[in-house]
Amino acid sequence: MILPFAHDGETGHVTVELEQVDDPLTIGKHPATRGFPCCTTTVEYPGRGYRAMFGWVQFVRSTDNASGGADFEMDPFVLFEDAPSPYAFFGLAPTLFDAPSRAERRSMAWLAHSFLAHTPLDGAERRVLPLAGFSWGFDMDAAGGITVRPATALTTADWDGHVPYLSAAHPAWGFDKWQADERP
Repeated sequence: MILPFAHDGETGHVTVELEQVDDPLTIGKHPATRGFPCCTTTVEYPGRGYRAMFGWVQFVRSTDNASGGADFEMDPFVLFEDAPSPYAFFGLAPTLFDAPSRAERRSMAWLAHSFLAHTPLDGAERRVLPLAGFSWGFDMDAAGGITVRPATALTTADWDGHVPYLSAAHPAWGFDKWQADERP
């Protein structure tokens, strides 16, 4: 899937690639995680330097999370899960990479909402402004069989629905609504 976005007078796009992992060792995972999904999303943007500084904010709703699948939760990168930032990945045209798995194979549903965003460097407040978003995930049946959910584009309402949670989880940050004119 390819999703266009506009930022700072330029148009870019994100390319979402989902696959069911046949050889977990090639992506740094244990062999027992064979069959789980892998998401790799790249950013193409003509701006350079600080103009191409973006981040990925990702939420997960899973039947094995604290709410039993009723609510989305932040999905930070495991090495930085205690960092006071809403971003899972941040950098120059950063790649979003995620390969969720579980040690125990049992019936479950796992859904991610992933958003590309930017944070202006010229303000006193740290703000997150969304640019593009998509959902993806997987379902596992009672026998451990995995079905990958295809990527689908998210809307401004999807982002706006996460803003109250983001504001509570990261009170030192501001979260703008997704502005229609930010989309190409």
